[in-house]
Amino acid sequence: MKKAEVDPVVARNRKAAHEYQLGESWEAGIVLQGMEVKGLRAGRASLVGGFAIVEDREIWLHGVHIPQYSQARWFDGGSRRKRKLLLHRAQIDKIERKVNESELTIVPLTLYFKDGRAKVEIALGRGKKNWDKRHALAEREAGREVERAVSRRLKGRTD
Repeated sequence: MKKAEVDPVVARNRKAAHEYQLGESWEAGIVLQGMEVKGLRAGRASLVGGFAIVEDREIWLHGVHIPQYSQARWFDGGSRRKRKLLLHRAQIDKIERKVNESELTIVPLTLYFKDGRAKVEIALGRGKKNWDKRHALAEREAGREVERAVSRRLKGRTD
């Protein structure tokens, strides 16, 4: 009997959907050093403020906070150092082409473990303006109000 595998999510970037119009996404491996894996397994990482850029045909993740493992004797890497992402060459070329043509940003969405390896889900995003954010919030609120009205109507209430 095979053991059920649970892929625990270490961190989510919930602000990304608010700050960006998200497009195509990819799953990438992440190169970690020393005790960073144990720090991730402790579950205290943060993707807020993180982004990725393409340098020399490689994708590097910047601004992601992976805290130092508390029981490590020493750790020379910074908690917000840049980390290399592992993708196929064709995927990197496609991402680079889209970023250069359309002025998009590479945004990390989720950091998780899959089959014992740390993975990060990245997506292409276009930054929203303030009025876009307000408009999306108003649409969401209107949708909620419609659902409440339908629910009240189905229950026979007219208040």
